[in-house]
Amino acid sequence: MDPLSDMLSLLRPRSYASRGLNVAGRWALDFPPGPGIKCYALTTGRCWLWVEGVDPPLALTAGDCVLLPRDCAFRFGSDAEAPAQDVMDLISGIQMGAVVTLNGGGDCSGVGGYFEFVDPQAKILLGLLPPVIQVREESDRVALQQSIERLMQELREPQPGSDLLANHLAQVLLIQALRLFLAHHSGQETGWLFAMADRHIGAALVALHADPGRHWNLLTLAKHVGMSRSNFAARFKNIVGDTPMEYLTRWRMLLAADRLARGHESVSVIACALGYESESAFNVAFKRVMGCPPGRYARERSTDLSLVTRFHP
Repeated sequence: MDPLSDMLSLLRPRSYASRGLNVAGRWALDFPPGPGIKCYALTTGRCWLWVEGVDPPLALTAGDCVLLPRDCAFRFGSDAEAPAQDVMDLISGIQMGAVVTLNGGGDCSGVGGYFEFVDPQAKILLGLLPPVIQVREESDRVALQQSIERLMQELREPQPGSDLLANHLAQVLLIQALRLFLAHHSGQETGWLFAMADRHIGAALVALHADPGRHWNLLTLAKHVGMSRSNFAARFKNIVGDTPMEYLTRWRMLLAADRLARGHESVSVIACALGYESESAFNVAFKRVMGCPPGRYARERSTDLSLVTRFHP
């Protein structure tokens, strides 16, 4: 698979929520920090979006779509001085897929929601994305709105197979937005997502993802993409934000975490498959990236997955 598919394959949506909003007059809604990805499309009118840590605020008009991958507080509103209401108070008791009306509605409307993920490594992957992903192109916006509306329909009017279909729609929505954003980004951003658009660094990422267990080093990677060692190292760091070996180690640990969570392989087998000559070296790298030893991670994930199965049939 390509690097984007590899990354997103580790994100397994667990729960969804989606609602519409129809507002009028002066208004503002505060959204607390939360896990997962939030996605919103403005269908009529205009409003502002403030995201914690992002400056300046974003002016949204009908047709705009935004994704918020980070665990940050944010606010939608008519203007900066409008009194804000906690969104959780507003939507309490409102069923998924329903439209929430504020001040009688009619000035501004939109749809949106969020989806959370089962795997704890999702936080690492989402943290590598920009805090706000905005899509403005007309044809792109139409495609995203159709996906959001379809997801809302499945949540509002569940039918046989709706859980699985909603899962797929959530993934499709995310992939669509990331593709469209990449197609129009300015080229100045840093991160693995943007590195894929660079001819040399993108080729390096493809190689690392295709064979993560290979004994890569800076020289072999530079030769693989046709660059000098020094130029490749500097360009990779500048675009990705990590050195090639830092990126490779993190990707290996994310793959290891996924395999450990499945519970079918021993630590030693996984370590060998990912290019580690000793289990102890693998253990050190895993703890540094994931925050705990692989054995403990596997035990805790086994418990988490059993609870998910029990409470999310």
